[in-house]
Amino acid sequence: MKKILLIEDDPSIAKGLVEFLTVENYKVNHEDDGLKGYELARREVFDLIILDIMLPGKDGMEICRDLRKDGFNVPVLMLTSKKEEIDKVMGLEFGADDYVTKPFSIRELAARIKALLRRSSEIITDIQEYKFDNLIIDFKSQELRRDKKTVSLSTMECKVLKYFIEHEGHVVSRETLLDKVWGYENFPTTRTVDNFILSLRKLIEKDPADPKHFITVHGTGYKFVK
Repeated sequence: MKKILLIEDDPSIAKGLVEFLTVENYKVNHEDDGLKGYELARREVFDLIILDIMLPGKDGMEICRDLRKDGFNVPVLMLTSKKEEIDKVMGLEFGADDYVTKPFSIRELAARIKALLRRSSEIITDIQEYKFDNLIIDFKSQELRRDKKTVSLSTMECKVLKYFIEHEGHVVSRETLLDKVWGYENFPTTRTVDNFILSLRKLIEKDPADPKHFITVHGTGYKFVK
């Protein structure tokens, strides 16, 4: 089930969207304050953010701009009640992937959401090589290269690495990893995740005892930092 964050302060619009998206089989989190929405977007993993421009606390332009500056690549669909073309252009320049102008057709919004999710999924699937620090992860050959040394990676190591890369900067819970990567029916204990992260740190971190890339978030899970 895809997870959507809706940041919208108009109660009637928010209520209608939450009900509709839930019926469409999305899991929806709603915030009516821009700052709280921004903090939630940084704290949890979402597949899409629907973002109003005019918000209390922190406006939509700032949220989008700051998320992109922080390295979050989650698709953003902006909502605006303004008619001026400049607002639409500015929204895209700040990193939004698409926009709709209020009042909008709920079916048009649904189609745009599906298109953004499909496009995002295609981009993620196409990751073949990823570089950070002095490392190169080659997903096609399932190898990790540092300087002149090459280490073979297992299929599961590649899957876990790719998931963290796709959600760079987000805190990923152990339960989410088990559900999205392993599947609970195969590995029913969260201890499996902890042991696996320890193994990855030995492969990737210069000092596994003082990790810089796979950070433990106590009480929650782990965060990958490039």
